[in-house]
Amino acid sequence: MKILLPTDGSKSSLNAAKYVAKMAKNSRSPVSVTLISVHDDVGLGHVKQFVANDVVDDYLREVSEKELKPAQKILDAARVKHSMAIKRGHIAEEIIKLANKEKVDMIVMGAKGRTSFVDMLIGSVAQRISSSAKQPVLLVK
Repeated sequence: MKILLPTDGSKSSLNAAKYVAKMAKNSRSPVSVTLISVHDDVGLGHVKQFVANDVVDDYLREVSEKELKPAQKILDAARVKHSMAIKRGHIAEEIIKLANKEKVDMIVMGAKGRTSFVDMLIGSVAQRISSSAKQPVLLVK
């Protein structure tokens, strides 16, 4: 079974990682997980006027690696085979795009991650993914 596990470092996304680790332990078939961190860089538009693109790229990569590390530790401890992906762009779209490209069987993610004022107005990433993804989506509190 191939699972996509979006993580943003929130408590909810770490609970999703723990759930995947437990699910993999109880599975009869091999489980492979792709951890993904996506950052929407729209908010950095004004910064890009003053800072080089590669500096912004390095910053977002460092933040993503920091967010992925706790989930990676959980999967390592459970001996779950995993890979990592770091993306930039519209968060829900990038997650769905990778899910389709990798032909994952399921997306497991936290029901509530980092939220911003914009998310409260438009709707959460979890809602957008669960309503748009072709694959089953499991939301973990």
